[in-house]
Amino acid sequence: MEQEQTAAPAEGAGRRRFLVIAATGAATAGLGTLAGCGSSGGTTPEGPAPSGPAAASPGAARGFDVKSENGRPGNADWHVTKAGPARAIEGFADKVSVLPGETFGLHVSTTAPRFTVSAYRIGWYGGARARLVWRSQALPGVRQPEHTVDSATRMVRTHWARTATVDTKDWPEGCYLLRLDAQGGEGQRFVPLTVRSAATTGRTVVVNAVATWQAYNRWGGYGSYDGPNGGYATRSLAVTFDRPYEYDDGAGLFLVYEAPLIALAERLGIPLAYATTTDVARDKRLLEGATAVLSLGHDEYWSPEQRTHITAARDAGTNLAVLGANCCFRRIRLEASDLGPDRTVVCYKSSYEQDPGFRRGHPATVDFRSPPAADPESSLLGVIYDGYPVDAPYVVTNPSHWLFEGTGVKAGDGFPHLVGVEYDKVDTGFPTPRPIEILAHSPVVCEGRPSHQDTAYYTVPSGAGVFATGTMRWVEALDATGDGHGRANHGLDARAGALTTRVTENLLRVFAAGPAGRAHPARDNVEAVYGRS
Repeated sequence: MEQEQTAAPAEGAGRRRFLVIAATGAATAGLGTLAGCGSSGGTTPEGPAPSGPAAASPGAARGFDVKSENGRPGNADWHVTKAGPARAIEGFADKVSVLPGETFGLHVSTTAPRFTVSAYRIGWYGGARARLVWRSQALPGVRQPEHTVDSATRMVRTHWARTATVDTKDWPEGCYLLRLDAQGGEGQRFVPLTVRSAATTGRTVVVNAVATWQAYNRWGGYGSYDGPNGGYATRSLAVTFDRPYEYDDGAGLFLVYEAPLIALAERLGIPLAYATTTDVARDKRLLEGATAVLSLGHDEYWSPEQRTHITAARDAGTNLAVLGANCCFRRIRLEASDLGPDRTVVCYKSSYEQDPGFRRGHPATVDFRSPPAADPESSLLGVIYDGYPVDAPYVVTNPSHWLFEGTGVKAGDGFPHLVGVEYDKVDTGFPTPRPIEILAHSPVVCEGRPSHQDTAYYTVPSGAGVFATGTMRWVEALDATGDGHGRANHGLDARAGALTTRVTENLLRVFAAGPAGRAHPARDNVEAVYGRS
């Protein structure tokens, strides 16, 4: 998040508190004490069969039928309602994503004698937001060994035995939460999994930001920002997917930063494909022919391969929507774990010179904008991360833009709390694609430093359009209702919910139709907004 040059000593505790504030919708009073606004089908061997029918995915050429899937009855009882004690039950999958029909292993630790696994596909489903695709029979529970901490990287490691092997035969593509239920209601936890698409041609690609989820995961006492004492110096230099997620009952960052957007996109019925950041990094051809790529609400940690592949897709005419802030900020390296490839996220940050991989010739795992080999994220996103923490109204600047169609907004209209807790802006002091249009230009004060948040849209010769919200609360705001006087959703109200929903609908429909710049070329207004070119 913040640049280590100015904020490294305070980063650990600040970033941990940042996540709690950002993900839980806590009150924003007192945020000024944080650092960051510096100058810039069944299991085996147990054998339960699937409980009920599930549609097989259509052929890759036509893509998955989102409308048909969401026409099925949903199951509103998918939530964790009885979390139980801290270690009552928890687990992880030994694959971040699988193709439909592939198997994966579950590694579960529980104090209960038996437990069940329920696979919920997350979508719209008439507002239920999930559908039960499969449920296991009762499986024997076991308390797995305590984790260890690697002395060199402070990476938390588990050495848990595989509890069950799950077959995804007849599971539709999509984003899943597997709910673990300890026998007798002693505890519940989620395990996220993506059933990814084999091809994305003609579809809008939802990309789960799993590397960022893992960086913020402090299960076992360590994450990429701090260790048990809250200090930056005790942070993990590498983190692994071979452990449960601590936050949101095991769901990581998925429920706050991604699920509301998935519900909206599936409600619209546009053709969708599903992938994770590790899939995009691994397969340079995955995005070929995709109409659009969606980076969701908190997508901070990128590998160079992921950035290269998404940039190539943009240059081939694939639209890009960045529905958060602080995107593509940290440069990471993916390495194998004991359980498979690409299950370790390496990010040394300001200690990159100590990284054995860097010494072997790999790129430094520092912020993309930082040396060595600085490559600011703005060259892809159009906007650049400017700081945190802020809580400010979102101010419309360009109400006639096609993205605001149907919103009824006027120039100067403000939407309280929609800018936060991190924000981006257009800053031509960094590499900035042109032409670029600023749609919203919101004054902020970040730890006493005046600045602005920008929502921006630019187009490139391939015809691709790139849209960036410039605020981390965009996806969260899609679910905002009421008068905003409570603590939920950071005080976002129904006006913010209606605005973000309509703008996102306009965006998704146009981006799904092909290169947006052909029908909607950007009209540069940076000088008009900032008084400079």
